[in-house]
Amino acid sequence: MSLKGKTAVVTGSTSGIGLGIAHALAQDGANVVLNGLGTEKDNEKAIAEVKKHTTRIAFDPANMLRHNQIAEMIAKAERDFGSVDILVNNAGIQHVAPVEEFPIEQWDSIIAINLTSAFHTTRAAVPGMKKRKWGRIINICSAHSLRASPFKSAYVSAKHGLAGFTKTVALELAEHGVTANAISPGFVWTPLVEKQIPDLAKSENITLEQAKKQVLSRQPTNQFVTVEQVAALAAFLASEAAASITGANYSIDGGWTAQ
Repeated sequence: MSLKGKTAVVTGSTSGIGLGIAHALAQDGANVVLNGLGTEKDNEKAIAEVKKHTTRIAFDPANMLRHNQIAEMIAKAERDFGSVDILVNNAGIQHVAPVEEFPIEQWDSIIAINLTSAFHTTRAAVPGMKKRKWGRIINICSAHSLRASPFKSAYVSAKHGLAGFTKTVALELAEHGVTANAISPGFVWTPLVEKQIPDLAKSENITLEQAKKQVLSRQPTNQFVTVEQVAALAAFLASEAAASITGANYSIDGGWTAQ
């Protein structure tokens, strides 16, 4: 599945799922704009890893809390590469707490980064995609776009919203050669999930091992989804073979949402 000549912007792509998707798209020939707010060392490491592929790589430190920085990231990618053909909205954060104790600033940040930033990137990228009559928008949702869990009110709300946003954009762009789809992974062993284990253990007064088993118990396979599996699905949705797939929300969750 060649993406040669296409340019992808992947938010939150200096680690975890985002970095995995950047690798997969680069391996298929796409130019990639990485994005993240990690340490300089982490960013440099991610850039070096993706540069191993024979594609043009750039890095943009746009803060997903700042709509002006998001718009400039898309504009700069279009100036430097000539187009933004593939947009992967992956940036996300998490906080676990009972709703009555949920910090207001955490709620605002989770909604802004996990949901609102996807609106800003999409709003900026769509005009160019429509003009070129080709585009792929891939929103990384979660099994929590289809199911709820206690203590994750902001995250569940954001992911449900992102799934609905995906469908709306798909309908608006259906006649313009642009697709919009969501991927909803279950628990993937990433820094985001790794951080949730001690949070869950603390909130339920259980051990770290018990918390890990509790997380995996939701997936009938009793295994974490891998970054590579999610990345492969994203690469397929970005390909020409997926031109007739739009408005879909793909579960990749070890059977969690089948229950």
